[in-house]
Amino acid sequence: MNNYSWPQQKLHQLALSTNFMREITFDIENFLIPVNQINDDHIFVSGLARSGTTALLNALYESNKFASLSYSDMPFVLANNLWSKLSFLGHNNDLIERSHGDGIMISQESPEAFEEVFWMTFNENDKDTIKKFRKYVQRINLKYKKEIFLSKNNQNIKRLELLIEIFPNSKILIPFRNPIQHANSLLSQHQRFIQHSKKDVFIAKYMKWIGHTEFGPNYNPIHGNNLRFMDDLDINHWIEQWYLTYQNCFTTHQKNKNVYFICYEKLCSSKKYWLDILQKIDIDVAYDFKFKESIKDISHNFDKDIMNKALSVYSKLSEYRFH
Repeated sequence: MNNYSWPQQKLHQLALSTNFMREITFDIENFLIPVNQINDDHIFVSGLARSGTTALLNALYESNKFASLSYSDMPFVLANNLWSKLSFLGHNNDLIERSHGDGIMISQESPEAFEEVFWMTFNENDKDTIKKFRKYVQRINLKYKKEIFLSKNNQNIKRLELLIEIFPNSKILIPFRNPIQHANSLLSQHQRFIQHSKKDVFIAKYMKWIGHTEFGPNYNPIHGNNLRFMDDLDINHWIEQWYLTYQNCFTTHQKNKNVYFICYEKLCSSKKYWLDILQKIDIDVAYDFKFKESIKDISHNFDKDIMNKALSVYSKLSEYRFH
């Protein structure tokens, strides 16, 4: 699961473990790399982890239309232009299965969700942070020689309003899955990463440094107050998180012109559905992508009330039509 050598682990610790180092690398790049893009029509993919966000990210990235942070930007993700010039470790583009064990193959050039490091570093309630984030996105576009930024960050589900304020013409894609299958996947990954982190302490440190708190040893629920199911080793906890997250998003944003709810099951079963998404986000050249649905036999003690609430929201989301 941990493919980093000892020197690489120490470099990640140096670059990511303190707010001081993250801020100073950001400030140096900000000073040395001037940008002045005016485009704000970017794409943000967000939802609960295990909802298909990575598959959707990879599918959109194949269009070659977008800039996105990638594994090659680690560990200096806040100064990726300078790091690309200074890196002495070289690039290994061999594909390996990612640590989730879900069959998704990655290389150093694969896009990934590292922008949460920015939000861990700067206070999102500070107006100056809005300016910094705009410049940060511009510098990512500069490095990859693109005009449109493609983000996948599950934590953004908590700050959709802020993203729309920063980029009023942005499009936000929110994938969702059947809540029973989705909750089971979250619970399985939660248990998997907890067990692996007991064997290798770097895993927990790495996940903390990149703001990966969706499951595993640093788990911090999206909704933490007034829960009926507090035990994160109980599948009903994850169904409740699903219900609270998607119920809130759908109630708040179902008529928002910036927001699109994406049914992952439909992505897997309907090519037309995928092509409709490409059209909505202004990708002119249609192309196919293989989305894979994972259906598990699940035997847990479900609370009928929370399960039925989640299934009701899932039904409403499934009937949603792109506006």
